[in-house]
This record gives sequence, C-alpha cells and structure tokens, in this order.
Amino acid sequence: MDNFKIFCGTSNAPLAEAVCRYLDVPLGVAEIRRFSDGELSTEISESVRRCHVFVLQSTCPPTNEHIMELLILTDALKRASATSVTAVIPYYGYARQDRKVKPRAPISAKLVADLITTSGISRVVTVDLHAGQIQGFFNIPVDHIYAAPVLLKYIKENRNNGDLVIVSPDAGGMERARTFAKGLDAGLAMTDKRRPNPNQAQIMNVIGDVEGKSVILFDDLVDTAGTAIQAAEALIRNGAKSASLCCTHGVFSGKAIDRIKDSVLEEVIITDTIPPSLEMLDCDKFKILTIADLLGESIKRITTGESISSLFN
Repeated sequence: MDNFKIFCGTSNAPLAEAVCRYLDVPLGVAEIRRFSDGELSTEISESVRRCHVFVLQSTCPPTNEHIMELLILTDALKRASATSVTAVIPYYGYARQDRKVKPRAPISAKLVADLITTSGISRVVTVDLHAGQIQGFFNIPVDHIYAAPVLLKYIKENRNNGDLVIVSPDAGGMERARTFAKGLDAGLAMTDKRRPNPNQAQIMNVIGDVEGKSVILFDDLVDTAGTAIQAAEALIRNGAKSASLCCTHGVFSGKAIDRIKDSVLEEVIITDTIPPSLEMLDCDKFKILTIADLLGESIKRITTGESISSLFN
C-alpha cells in the first residue's frame, strides 16, 4: 500500500498538516463549498484513482456539519475510483449516546457508525472512544488508539514529583484512571458523582487519600467542565495541595473555558483531537499536546501492514 493519500475536512486541518509532515507526504487538495441554503458540496482536486485514501476529520462541534463533511468527502472519493477510504476520526461525536438510558431513546453512536459504514468507508481509526463497545457498532475494522503515551510523557517530564495521585471523576472511569496511574507509579482516588440531569453533576464524596497530594483528574473528555471543577473543589477541601485536569478530548462547550479560568484548577492538559479555540490558546492554564506523530505512525503501520497495538505495549 505505497499509493496512499491523506485528505481532511474542515475540523482538523492543522492536525492533518502535522500528520502529513510526519509522513513526509503532501496533504490532498479538496474543495468544500457551502451553498446559500446550507448544503455542502465537495470536489476532489486531484486524481485518487487506485489510491488508498485516509480522511482525517473529527466529528466535533458543529458535530452534524462535520459528520456530513466526512460522508460527502467519502462519497466523492469513492466515485473518483479510490481503492479504499479510511476515516481517521480523532474525536468520535455522539459517543456518549452508546446505550439506551431511558425508554424510547436512540442509540446515536450506533446510528453514526451505520452512516459511516454505509458511506463506503472501509476502515476507521479513532482515539480514546468514550465507550470501548462502540467498536462493535461497526461491521468494518476499527483501530482504537490511545493518547496515553503522549499524556504520560508530558506528566512524567513535568509533573511527576513523587506525591502524585490520579483521580477518576466517577466509577465508570476507574479502569481508565487505574491504567494511567500505573503508568506513572502514582496513587489512585475517585470522586463520587451524581448526575440529576444531562450536563449536570454533583460531587458527593472523595474516595481515597489525597491529603497533601498533587492530584490530576483524568478523563477521556470534558464538555461543560462542571464535573471537573466540582471534583477539583472537593479534592482541595479534602486536603489536596493542587488539582489539575488531564483529558484526551477538550470539548469545552458553553461557558466551560470561563469556568476553568475562574476555577481552582491549576492546569488543564489536553490533546488536539479537537482543535483548540483562540480563547484556550490565550489562557495559561491550558497545555495542548499534539497527537500528530501518533496518528501519523498509525497510518504508516496500516499502509505497511505492521501492528498498531505494539505502539501501546
């Protein structure tokens, strides 16, 4: 599979350019236009005949727009006689709707998987799915890669001073936090969360020893930041000397960034699976790490038939 090309939608252009620099290949040229009625149209500006094409596109806000871009790009590439299309989706939107939590509710993560498969995409590469079982929603291969090596490297070099405790914001994230804490040889704790309504959470208790410790809240994604800030406040009340936040996907919707600026959080460590806003770049609390090399190496190994899982052993 030497004959491959990389294209991107509008959600991750800087990340796609960085991936191309890692692989030393040019970024494919495609024009994405919007008609006055809001419809999208795409034109591939170079030949992709008999090429294996990778399309890099996070389905981050505006989620529906970016999903449609991905589907329309794929359709254009398939009709231009691309041999295969692999969707590289650093952030998979709708991932939190992975099961029925109420009667007569949709499983939107499955619906999006069906749309992606039906569009003609033959493989998916994604980063830190909110729920691992989403891989089973696809009838095509899914390479689930992890941002942990990038995050661990930064914390080991800058924050691991012997008194570190990794904190899961809820019971559901304990396995993820435990693996992360093991990689840092750090302590482990958890906050007890109740969620009375969507995007609302109440931190009730802290489980574990955090007194006199530097704590890092660890999660796969942060949206409104309400849970993280409440958890940080609870940890400080329980004796933690500092509280930071580390996650792969920084959604930060609504007034999340303003909340973080005014919060007790000392640092927020995220990756660029979702492009950072100018407001985030201007705030000293945010440390944004790139996963370009990780994605680039994964793409390289797919084209050469090497193991991807060995990246995380």
